[in-house]
Amino acid sequence: MQIPFSELPGRHERHYRRRLDNDLFDQPAVRDDEALSEVQRLDHEELIAFIDELREIVGRAVSLKPREETETVLGIKESLERLYETSAGLADEQTGNQQAIRELLAVIMRTVRGNAEGDALAAQELEMEEHARVLHFDLLKEPLIADLLHPESLIGPDDLVPTLLSETEAAVSTALSMFDPEQQKELAGHARALLESRDPERRRAAAWQRLELLSMVSP
Repeated sequence: MQIPFSELPGRHERHYRRRLDNDLFDQPAVRDDEALSEVQRLDHEELIAFIDELREIVGRAVSLKPREETETVLGIKESLERLYETSAGLADEQTGNQQAIRELLAVIMRTVRGNAEGDALAAQELEMEEHARVLHFDLLKEPLIADLLHPESLIGPDDLVPTLLSETEAAVSTALSMFDPEQQKELAGHARALLESRDPERRRAAAWQRLELLSMVSP
């Protein structure tokens, strides 16, 4: 009896499944209960570590004094932003945790704005930062983005092109926004060479479609 795949996998299982019987990768994965169990264990450990850290940061946030030092407040804000990015790559449903982080960030930002009251330049910078945060969180709706941005990403340089060729159209379109036009051209060139080498008969229709997407370089 085979161990079932997770309905909402974390980054380790996602990358294992990308590589599964996929010869676009230099080291394809094979269906194996022991290997699947191990990646699920790693995802579970990351989830537990995240929950523990989130509780600790929330505790620090609710303990903030009315006129807390700006450095302390900004430290908590940065931790919450990092945790949100981490949550996007975790196993299981994270909508509730993400909503809680967003709400807490809103409270933190009100404190930061209060500390910057009367400073027009600081207010403008905070507005720009808020806009950038909203865009970033929107990108993170695609788990691939969190997988790419993780400090210990499993998608190394050799796996980047095979990963993009193996992902959904929506995920690739979103991921391309992270690269400038020159980088996109380079990715498309590597992708074409890989497919021509490993799938000359074009049996991987979806991968060739992703190549077309990669080749549509942004102006």
